Amino acid sequence: MITIVGSINLDLIARVERLPAPGETVPGDRFSTAAGGKGANQALAARRAGGPVRMVGAVGTDHFADQAVALLDEAGVDLSAVRRWDGATGIAVILVGGDGENVIAVIPGANGSVDAAAVREARMEAGEYVLLQNEIPLAAVEAAIDAARGAGAVSLLNTAPFKADAAHLLAKADYVIANETEFDLYAEALKLAGRDREARMNAFVKMSGRTLVVTLGADGVMAATPDAFFRVPALKITPVDTVGAGDTFCGYLGAALAEGMALEPALARASAAGALACLKPGAQPSIPHRDEVEIALTV
Repeated sequence: MITIVGSINLDLIARVERLPAPGETVPGDRFSTAAGGKGANQALAARRAGGPVRMVGAVGTDHFADQAVALLDEAGVDLSAVRRWDGATGIAVILVGGDGENVIAVIPGANGSVDAAAVREARMEAGEYVLLQNEIPLAAVEAAIDAARGAGAVSLLNTAPFKADAAHLLAKADYVIANETEFDLYAEALKLAGRDREARMNAFVKMSGRTLVVTLGADGVMAATPDAFFRVPALKITPVDTVGAGDTFCGYLGAALAEGMALEPALARASAAGALACLKPGAQPSIPHRDEVEIALTV
């Protein structure tokens, strides 16, 4: 079982010629809505990767709530631990430029109500893989990491979005997944020694004894474990929309590890899935199914 404790949003997406500078207005040509939130995105990715998945989180009582969980429900994600909070569902406002890059503003809404009590109610069990992100209160993230360790489950912490006061959580999780920008910021916050990123990654692993994965976009992935350091290349693609690519990577990685796959091939599968997610617009609509990923890995 893969349990995702995290955010559930509805994304409001506008495509524009290019991302605006501060104070600038730019023309756009398309608007759409799509289910999103880092937690929900990762849950759907893990499910499309073939794993049994349950979601722990919250939605509001507004008309966005059902839209936000529709694809999860359709995919067969267990939603019994998703609470209804008396307020607004979380929202992300996303601008996507002509080059596929994006800027995002997130309004937490119901996600801010996820707390340690919700984690306790989830009743984690030995052998589970528990995937977390920083779009819910950090107290709930920490409670989930502690609950996973107490139950004999494996915790995976995706460090997005960066929060300086989350730095202490990295050493508590079994696996840490960060993009290159996030890791550099956390390395500074943790005062990791080393003249380059690889050295600082190894310093973190030596200090914590955990496994660290750093994604590099088009340059692939680096991973450091207590026993090894290696790189996995990325598929060569022309991106349409990078929204959700990192979440796809995380969900696929969690599912692969839960299957018992070794880390290096698990990263190759997750990297391919993240690349394929860049070929379609939207977060959840772009998440590939496992057969698509397997085909891409054999080309």
